[in-house]
Amino acid sequence: MNPSSNAKPKIAEMYPGIFQPTGHTDEGPNLPTAPLNTLLGFELETYQVPLDQLLPSKKIMDGTMSTRKYKQVVSSIHEIGLIEPLSVIQPDPKKSEFLLLDGHLRVLALKELGMETAPCLMAKDDESYSYNHLLNRLSTVQEHYMLRRAIDRGVSRERLARAFNVNLSSINRRINLLEGICPEAIDLLQDKQFTPDVTRILRNMKAARQVEAVELMVASNTITVAHAEALLKATPPEQRADLKPAERDKTSPIEQIVKLEKEMSQVQTQYKDAEQNYGSDLLNLVVAKGYLTKLLANEAVKSYIHRHEPEILEQFELVVNTVSMEEAVQQQADTTPVDASEAS
Repeated sequence: MNPSSNAKPKIAEMYPGIFQPTGHTDEGPNLPTAPLNTLLGFELETYQVPLDQLLPSKKIMDGTMSTRKYKQVVSSIHEIGLIEPLSVIQPDPKKSEFLLLDGHLRVLALKELGMETAPCLMAKDDESYSYNHLLNRLSTVQEHYMLRRAIDRGVSRERLARAFNVNLSSINRRINLLEGICPEAIDLLQDKQFTPDVTRILRNMKAARQVEAVELMVASNTITVAHAEALLKATPPEQRADLKPAERDKTSPIEQIVKLEKEMSQVQTQYKDAEQNYGSDLLNLVVAKGYLTKLLANEAVKSYIHRHEPEILEQFELVVNTVSMEEAVQQQADTTPVDASEAS
């Protein structure tokens, strides 16, 4: 149905939680029979709207189509289609134009893939914010469950890698995310965002130490690889799973305590050095990012680097699209070529 041809589609009003009497004399369930105070933000039908009738509500930044996020959107739509419909509103029912509230990257991706129409949700209010602000993003553990379910239903790992626009080793790390992690630690990580390398480090600890380490990271709101490695180094040998019993008995308890104190002192020194240099390093990164953004905005310069030094251009774009140091490390790991032994 095209909403431009019928501004008020014939849709039966539906209100959550209303009991519709059937006319029988028997007493029905104790449910409300009148509309609740619930406002629907969208129409109940999904419309197929031509892409050339969509008007953007915000300006797309230069270089957006070269970002890793945009490439993932294109790969996902190409492999499995559009999952989330676009959010639009029709400002003037007399015109066939629609204002795009959310889904600008998806529109660009659909046009690049040669699509002519897209499924759209018709909003009732012209909100000034993006509807993405009201979404709860998938946590890392939920993403793992989603991938495992897709594998169980017959989706190949290669297709998942193409859909997410990452290499196969990255998909394998996400699929094996919780292998060797105790259930208590998994419960603590259910709604958290972290890189798969965090659980790789936690596997080197026994169950009780895993729970303790996760609690410390959650309490400080720093579920990072650096924090996990520091906790692993501070873990007593008897609470580590990566050390064999013979290796633990080589040194006396006194020597182990002395060694642990030295390691803790080194970790604290490295932490203080990183804390002192963090401000200047971050400032240098911001300045470098700003310079590279202006540099790549020059099409002539960007074209020259692409022809003569494509690898350098790829690193420049990585710096420009980096939001945090942790993201930069993860993007570097995801873009690393797949080893032949891993692929097999």
